[in-house]
Amino acid sequence: MTALLDRSAVDTTAWWIGEPRLLAGLAGHHSLDHDAHVATHGRLPSPDRLLAYLDATPLAGRGGAGFPLGKKLRTLTGPARHVVVNGTESEPASRKDRTLLLRTPHLVLDGAIAVARATGARKITVAVHDESTARAVRAAVAERADGRDVHVRTTPGGFVAGEARAVVRALQGGPALPPGHRTPPTVAGDVVSNAETFAQAAVLLRLGPHPFADTGTPAEPGTTLLTVGGAVERPGVVEVPLGTPLGIVLAAAGAPAHPAAVVLGGYHGSWVAPIPEIRLSRAGAAAAGAAFGAGVVLVLSAATCPLGELARVAGWLAGESARQCGPCRFGLPAMAADVAALAAGSRRVGAALEHARAVTGRGACAHPDGAARFVTSGLHLLSDEVQRHVEQGGCRRPVLGQLPIGGPR
Repeated sequence: MTALLDRSAVDTTAWWIGEPRLLAGLAGHHSLDHDAHVATHGRLPSPDRLLAYLDATPLAGRGGAGFPLGKKLRTLTGPARHVVVNGTESEPASRKDRTLLLRTPHLVLDGAIAVARATGARKITVAVHDESTARAVRAAVAERADGRDVHVRTTPGGFVAGEARAVVRALQGGPALPPGHRTPPTVAGDVVSNAETFAQAAVLLRLGPHPFADTGTPAEPGTTLLTVGGAVERPGVVEVPLGTPLGIVLAAAGAPAHPAAVVLGGYHGSWVAPIPEIRLSRAGAAAAGAAFGAGVVLVLSAATCPLGELARVAGWLAGESARQCGPCRFGLPAMAADVAALAAGSRRVGAALEHARAVTGRGACAHPDGAARFVTSGLHLLSDEVQRHVEQGGCRRPVLGQLPIGGPR
């Protein structure tokens, strides 16, 4: 296991467990320019075999939805119109896509260019929220002889603005909000995936299906990036084989010996007990009753009020809604108010759960569902805390902000 400390205020510490693939080369470089990238990974192979490799390898998308990239490309009814690298990373607890774009941008660009060539797309856009990342990617594009079809755009910030359909809508000149229907972008010929997914495609193209599957699990081969934060001594972005036990990551990150809770998957993810045996994969998270989501692992210590942390994020999620349907406009603020009241010692747990049920499955986008899952899983895990707050009017612990909110805008 190797660590590389950050040298820039806009970057994140990157480290790994096992042999790095996406982060290879960072032991000797703060970031990889094109020459260092080629020296580390070799030149981009012909994309002729990419679709066959994706058919042979269950490469799940590394964004929140986890839709297999091969199946996504096979839903195209003709040549792709546009390949979009979604580097917006609106999840405030995640830094993995931004780390890739800042420190190993050519691996992401390799994957995007290979997908474009394999599907017939003539336009590639890298969409980000912040200008510092945009500058870094533009500099990387300028180093490449094959970068003439790659464009870099900044789109408006906001939690729901990072959803794939919202990104496409913003690139087309509309508001950075998900449309009121859930038609996938591929129906219109737009291939949209997050930065890590394209980087994984570039690794697969170089290795081939069987070597790619030498690590990970049979159902979920390869490595993945996690953003580890909260009450840990070593926050940052870590590359691990899929299926790595949670306990190994917590120990390597310097988590407390007895964490109070773990938020897995980000703010559309789930609260889980810090059980060391939980496997960090989509199947492993599902077996624990959780969602793997955006690959976020946030640790809460006993020093903070976990119910207050839950209330703080619930209020933020309500403020980040698209406000274009009833569940977002009314349901999420009501749910957040219920959780805030619980943190203050009220008995409104039933009302909070009822509001969560009321918004689930009824929104114009997935935001109400994700917010409800986050709140519901938190209230179930923190049932003893809820009872303590009801009986004592609180727990007398401060809210330390171990769950970050906000992020690049």
